Amino acid sequence: MYTLRPDMPLPSPRLSSRPAPASQTVAAQRRLRELIVGGTLAPGERLTELAMVERLSVSRTPIRAALAKLAEEGLLQPLPGGGWGVRAFDEHDVADAIELRGTLEGLAARLAAERGVSADSLQALQDCLGAIDGVLARARFTEASFAVYAEHNARFHALVAEASGSAVVQREVQRVVTLPFASPNGFVLPGAGGARARQAARERLLLAHEQHRAVVEALTRREGARAQALMEEHARNARRNLADVLLNQQALRRVPGAAMIRRAA
Repeated sequence: MYTLRPDMPLPSPRLSSRPAPASQTVAAQRRLRELIVGGTLAPGERLTELAMVERLSVSRTPIRAALAKLAEEGLLQPLPGGGWGVRAFDEHDVADAIELRGTLEGLAARLAAERGVSADSLQALQDCLGAIDGVLARARFTEASFAVYAEHNARFHALVAEASGSAVVQREVQRVVTLPFASPNGFVLPGAGGARARQAARERLLLAHEQHRAVVEALTRREGARAQALMEEHARNARRNLADVLLNQQALRRVPGAAMIRRAA
């Protein structure tokens, strides 16, 4: 038996220049998600490990892990004959996904209010409110303004989930928002209709932002039931917005993940 004496030097660890498998998996997962959400990999299309290895120039092990993770996200489904199929979603799936996000975010808000939100977290939420105030106060609301709004809006929702103090709730919120049309930013500005349509879209965002402000007020006052109801209603606004977009093919094409949505006959 080999014995390591106290006076013997410890062996030096071998350094490898190869990326960790986890890094390769994350990169493959991100790239595959982009291909699916962008419509390059169409709903119903069959994916195999070998085909994706060749397409992405990544080894088989990370590809296998990435495909499994995308199935957990709901973007892929296993096929009886082997391989994976890109999922399609109908209008009911979309509505259910948004409703589920609202339920989970409502739970997060209630827990946050009941357990108490730290001063730092409340300040971060207030900073988000101030940043969105600045965007919506601009005289001319453009695509660039909308992009900035979306960034702060996503942060606001993430902060509410984080304030719950529950890793379980946070994880489930993150899981449901991986479906792009169910995310807090699963909406678009109208591409047509001119200034009037853009003004109407801006007014919708103003209404949503008033709900943001009311949520922070409820969290500050530790009003759990009110915070929960506000977040659930906030998600329903997104559902109504997407219902309108589904009636407009030009607008629908601009929704993240629209390629996966199949309209009812």
